[in-house]
Amino acid sequence: MNQIETEDQPGYVERQVRRNRRGEIAAASDNVGQEWPVALVYNGISHAVMMCTPRDLEAFAVGFSLTEGIVERGSDIHDIEVYYRDDGHALPHAEVHLQVVQQAFASLKDKRRALAGRTGCGVCGIESIDLLDLQPERVPDTGFLARLAPDAIERAARELPEHQRLTKLTGGLHAAAWCDESGAVRFAFEDVGRHNALDKLIGQLVLQRVDTTQGFVFLSSRASYELVRKSARVGVPMVVTISAPTSLAISIAKQAGLRLVSFARESSFVEYDVE
Repeated sequence: MNQIETEDQPGYVERQVRRNRRGEIAAASDNVGQEWPVALVYNGISHAVMMCTPRDLEAFAVGFSLTEGIVERGSDIHDIEVYYRDDGHALPHAEVHLQVVQQAFASLKDKRRALAGRTGCGVCGIESIDLLDLQPERVPDTGFLARLAPDAIERAARELPEHQRLTKLTGGLHAAAWCDESGAVRFAFEDVGRHNALDKLIGQLVLQRVDTTQGFVFLSSRASYELVRKSARVGVPMVVTISAPTSLAISIAKQAGLRLVSFARESSFVEYDVE
């Protein structure tokens, strides 16, 4: 498999469509979000195939490795190589090869399972309810929430659309943003899968050595348990979503001591108690 010379994929493709409006049909072109199979290969062994937008795959692999508990810290990953394959004939796909420390690899082999990821699915391939990881780490109290500006959530809701370039082009991607105590958006990533967008964000924070306890995550989606669980694993003190939470997301947030906020708008939001 040859590595494509371009650093990344655009995140969207142009397709011809027929627009139907008030009985009139017109030919037009439209932008559609890219969705590729992406294989995550650890020390030469394929562990998971996730369906995601083929951008920022190094960050995605780092974030996935951390939030799925494959490695405990970024330094457990020694090397990453991303390979793209899009020759116009076979199904476009990518592989991310990671070299991880032997302890992490041995643990991975012990619990290895085949994950066939689908858009929006976070537990594909789990064979038993007992394998679900529903016991989150307790998020440390670093004082961040006490320093949070009163209008931080409203500011984040106002700024997020400015960082959703692919969503504006396609109308079909999720975004995950990292915001500081004032609510300013510092990083933002988009993907067809909300879990993937969050993994890309967390991976970038780790690659940039950003303290994940000193900011909050803002998501353009509902709050599912996986998103809260992933955030708790790296010590994020607050998760904010545009849409509704699930009952299990609220439960996981409470166990972790993570502040969960949903239905976030520029003028309002709903908070779900953690105590």
